[in-house]
Amino acid sequence: MSAAPPGEDPRYAPLHARLQAIDAAGRRRQLRALRPDGPTTARLDDGREITIWCSNDYLGLARHPRVLEAWGAGAGAGSARLISGDRPAHRALEAALSARFGRPATLLGSGWHANLAAMGALFTADDLVASDALVHASLIDGLRLSRARRAVLPHGAVEPPPGARALVTEGLFSMDGDRPDLRAARAACDAARAWLVVDEAHAVGVIGPGGQGACAAAGVDPDVLIGTLGKAYGAAGGFVVGPPVLRELLISAGRAFLFSTGLPEPVCGAARVGLELADAEGLRERLRDRGRRLRDRLRQVGLEAPGDDPILPLRLGPRTMEVAEGLLQRGIYVAGIRPPTVPAGEERLRITVSAAHTDDQIDALVEALAALVRPA
Repeated sequence: MSAAPPGEDPRYAPLHARLQAIDAAGRRRQLRALRPDGPTTARLDDGREITIWCSNDYLGLARHPRVLEAWGAGAGAGSARLISGDRPAHRALEAALSARFGRPATLLGSGWHANLAAMGALFTADDLVASDALVHASLIDGLRLSRARRAVLPHGAVEPPPGARALVTEGLFSMDGDRPDLRAARAACDAARAWLVVDEAHAVGVIGPGGQGACAAAGVDPDVLIGTLGKAYGAAGGFVVGPPVLRELLISAGRAFLFSTGLPEPVCGAARVGLELADAEGLRERLRDRGRRLRDRLRQVGLEAPGDDPILPLRLGPRTMEVAEGLLQRGIYVAGIRPPTVPAGEERLRITVSAAHTDDQIDALVEALAALVRPA
């Protein structure tokens, strides 16, 4: 076991040993200090201007004037909603989400909290639950906390094994940018009398009629839909949509709901404005146009451009972090994705498109990638 550095409490030697192991594996992370000054632009601490290509602010709403104005109205919740009270802002946002998605919606503090609460309310140790191998870490942790047995399906497989209570998958996978066959998933779940539970964090607001997600785009009704308010809607928080009985269970047995402070009122107000603006300004159509332009330009220079949605993975393997640093030197910020987020050998740049990206920004990204990935 490694010793603690000189002058530090020796009791923390095990923590230093763990950190050294992370270092040795090349997996140590560092925070990147940015000062955003627009929906797709920011400044580094040294004053350099950069263009951001790795935010999930798909519609460019996080810095919309009306969203920013809404952040100034209201106060913190003070405690869990069951203790300090259900505020008008909570009820108004839940009503708007319920109207949008057609069934009762329950607010949580984040998408992570939403997945933990939903898995804990839906499943017990008596259940077998099938889940895609690439689902969000929060779904995996939620299933672990529920104590349900987990049958891990190969990525894209949609048929639950015999006796499974549910299939848990995503509408748009966060690292690969692909969608499962949700119609086949619905049919397989119906045949098995299992629930279909879909995390639509990266799809709501962006995909489907009214931005209702990938399930709606496929003409599928999931039993449970989980979404976020901090991506396309430009605010923060998460929500769970499902049958009325699930809402009652979340309120009474969803630990992430029971024991977490309610969303601050300004967050609820900003999310309601984002929900409205996502429909009002033709942003989804512009987002699709931006994605098409980027993919067309990448293919013109001989680079891969899979998919049609706002997430575009560019798999570079061990070169990923080198290319990410080269982009940053050119004023373009794309975070490199490496293990354990993705398997070793599948390191990638996870490029995310925003409706706010300009033609010039797209061209600059493509030219930089062509120079770094395919040097002459």
